[in-house]
Amino acid sequence: MHSVPSQEHKTIKYLWIIIFLAVLIWSGINPRDPLTWMLEVAPAIIGGILLAATWNSFRLTPLLYFFVLVHCIILMVGGHYTYAEVPLFDGLFGSERNNYDKLGHFAQGFVPALLAREILIRKQVVNGDYWRAFIVVSICLAFSAFYELIEWWVALASGENAEAFLGTQGYVWDTQSDMGLAFLGAVSALLLLSGLHNKQLKRVMH
Repeated sequence: MHSVPSQEHKTIKYLWIIIFLAVLIWSGINPRDPLTWMLEVAPAIIGGILLAATWNSFRLTPLLYFFVLVHCIILMVGGHYTYAEVPLFDGLFGSERNNYDKLGHFAQGFVPALLAREILIRKQVVNGDYWRAFIVVSICLAFSAFYELIEWWVALASGENAEAFLGTQGYVWDTQSDMGLAFLGAVSALLLLSGLHNKQLKRVMH
């Protein structure tokens, strides 16, 4: 089933673990807001555990492992600084706010699109490229909407302490723009990486 060379798999595995743990440890050293760090890093840790649990039974493509790691790093950096205070993102492109959270929501569409696409293809859930693309984007939008609900529930539970986690920075259209960027991320992943993804899927599936 897995025709990708075993040495390549080992390299991917150990590099992934080293980078993940290094960034995780760094992010946990004196984070700006401990509650925000915990909330932001939790999905990355859960994702890492799931990847480890499925390494032998459902090994993913190298492309997907790479972008999952990138997404985890985005979460951990945001958790360390809080999404409203990440360096280099203040006033980016002339904006009056820190736009790091928008990068996070773009990734929230981009990476799950590749994951959903891989599962749908390998499990042969949907036939036809156009229907598959439609369902992948729909899954990403559903995931984005559910995450916005989680943010709302956290805000209700923690009161004023939720501002660092939400990262709205007073922007009235924050929720809508978050979902819009997740949509853009999903579409971008399909347009830019489907060809490369298909090549790697052939190696994994034979």
